[in-house]
Amino acid sequence: MDEALVDFLQHLALEKNASAYTVKSYREDLTQALGFFRERTGSKNPQPGQMTTRLLRAYLVWLHDQGYAKTTLARRIAAVRTWCRFLCRQGSLTSNPADGLRGPRQDHKLPHFLGEEAVSRLLETPAAATPLGLRDRAILETLYSAGLRVSELVGLNTADLDLDSGLATVRGKGKKERLALFGPRAIKALKLWLDARGTLPPRQCDAVFLNKNGTRLTTRSVGRLLEKYLALAGLDPRTSPHSLRHSFATHLLDRGADIRSVQELLGHRNLTTTQIYTHVTTQRLQESYQKAHPRAN
Repeated sequence: MDEALVDFLQHLALEKNASAYTVKSYREDLTQALGFFRERTGSKNPQPGQMTTRLLRAYLVWLHDQGYAKTTLARRIAAVRTWCRFLCRQGSLTSNPADGLRGPRQDHKLPHFLGEEAVSRLLETPAAATPLGLRDRAILETLYSAGLRVSELVGLNTADLDLDSGLATVRGKGKKERLALFGPRAIKALKLWLDARGTLPPRQCDAVFLNKNGTRLTTRSVGRLLEKYLALAGLDPRTSPHSLRHSFATHLLDRGADIRSVQELLGHRNLTTTQIYTHVTTQRLQESYQKAHPRAN
C-alpha cells in the first residue's frame, strides 16, 4: 500500500493539478489510515487487496473512538473513498470496498460574517502612516472587495494585477484561474501599498503582499494581523480571513446580486456551495420579520 499511496499522491499533484495543500491533507489522512491498516492486519506492508469493507468499517469505528469532530471524520473517510476509487481504476482492487461507507451526518452551520458597519470599522483600523499599515489596509480591502480565499491573496503576484481595469487573475482551488474584481477603495488601497512596497528590503519577490523582510506573506501572518485589527476595532474575535469572504458574498446577495454572479466571483464549482449564503439572508429576513411584524408573536 505504501507504493500505491505514493502513486495516488503523484496522480493528485500531476494529473488532477491539486494544490500542495490538498496533497498534504490527503497524505496526512491516508498515512493515518495506512497506520491503522498495518496494525489491524499485522503486516508492515499490507497489500491493497487486504483493504476490505470490514477493515474500512473498523477504521471508521476507530476514528469515532478517537473523538474527532464530524468534519474531520468526514474528510478522512472521503480521502479513503477517493483512494479506493483510484485503486479500482488502476486495477489494484477488483471491487471497491468503500462502496456504502458513509461518514457522519454533518451539522449545517451558517457561515460567520460581519455586518456592513463592522466591516467598514475593520477596514479603517490599520494606520495609513507606515508602509506596513498601508499593506494591512490593502490586504483587508482586497479580501473583502474581491471575496478572496486567504491562500489566493498571498499567492497574488504583481503581474496578476490590472488595477486600471480593477481586475486580478486569481489561482483558486485546483489551481483554477478566475478573474477577481476590485472596487474603487480596494484599488486605491492597493495602489498606495504598491507605491510603499519598494521601501521594504528587496528580495526580487514578485508577491503583491510582502512581510517586513521583503518575502511573500504567509496565510498564518494574515490571520495574525487580522486578529490584531479585530481587537483594535473591538470586533468579534471569531472572525477569520475567510469570514471576510463570507461577508463579501452575504452583502452582495443582501443588496440584490444574482446568485450565479456571486458563484462566479467566489470561484465555486457548484451552485449548491454558494446557496448557503441564501440561507444566511433568509434567516436574517426571518429575524427581522419576527421582530417587526405585529402578528409575528
